[in-house]
Amino acid sequence: MAAKRKRGALAAGKAKRARSAPSAGEAVAEGGPRERSVPPQEYSIPPPVSQGKWKNKERVLIFSSRGINFRTRHLMQDLRTLMPHSKADTKMDRKDQLFVINEVCEMKNCNKCIFFEAKKKQDLYMWLSNTPQGPSAKFLVQNIHTLAELKMTGNCLRGSRPLLSFDPIFDREPHYALLKELFIQIFSTPQYHPKSQPFVDHVFTFTVTDERIWFRNYQIIEEDASLVEIGPRFVLNLIKIFQGSFGGPTLYENPHYQSPNMHRRLLRLSVAAKFREKQQVKEVQKIKKKGTKVLVEEDPTEVVFETPAEEKPVEIQLVKPESKPIVKDKKKLRKIQRKKQKKLFRTEG
Repeated sequence: MAAKRKRGALAAGKAKRARSAPSAGEAVAEGGPRERSVPPQEYSIPPPVSQGKWKNKERVLIFSSRGINFRTRHLMQDLRTLMPHSKADTKMDRKDQLFVINEVCEMKNCNKCIFFEAKKKQDLYMWLSNTPQGPSAKFLVQNIHTLAELKMTGNCLRGSRPLLSFDPIFDREPHYALLKELFIQIFSTPQYHPKSQPFVDHVFTFTVTDERIWFRNYQIIEEDASLVEIGPRFVLNLIKIFQGSFGGPTLYENPHYQSPNMHRRLLRLSVAAKFREKQQVKEVQKIKKKGTKVLVEEDPTEVVFETPAEEKPVEIQLVKPESKPIVKDKKKLRKIQRKKQKKLFRTEG
């Protein structure tokens, strides 16, 4: 039988060979003739990217329903590029129930889910869920801007881990505290993830303003540690928080939420009210014009400044005036006038 080789035997053999070959510096120090420089037999192997063990195996499934527009599709692709621990799936049919998503996450080996639901080809809803136990939250997504827009000038490393920055109100209110924990578990990249990079060069910010959550993504510039917005950006209007995954008892309902249908209805009613006001003003003006005008009494002081006109003597014509000939041609009319003038000059002469 072949003798068992020890674990360090191969490394020791290589070390002996390396020691037997003298380096170029030693040859010069010994004083021997230097014909050509021999390169040192040393190789530097870079350390692995993830030196630790990948323990937090969070996987997020990001997909949508059918009927989304191009802006939602770009937003979904941007989130997939920013989150290396995410997975994709085909679009779900709108006739299917939302409970089917739990089975899809189980098949994809995902324990978190971001689902975009489109309605009426103009309203976009986002579900954030911890599958399969829950909780889950439903949001209305507004004011979407993607990575491809020209206004976003920043650029960060693909697959790098982000910092999560939250508004102080997330620690005061209980429903915001629950959402903060959900955001941390979904958007934070797990440490030592195989597809992630060991760098932190961008920040995810969650700010609460006007009863809405504003999501922004900033790059950290190394020179002066300033922030430059990368994108994407969007606003989340909270609707409800459920105890289960995509359903179950309601833990919190936003009293300030107004559905897009109600918002559009109020806009139509306001436009109709303005039109009615204009019609009523026109009718009032017509009634005023048709009404009898009130006669203003004459002021007796106005007669003081009136001066009587001079009376002209009355002339009585005893002879019938001559009828003028009707001539359509102007040249003939001028000739007739000249003949009359000649007759007058002859009679006077």
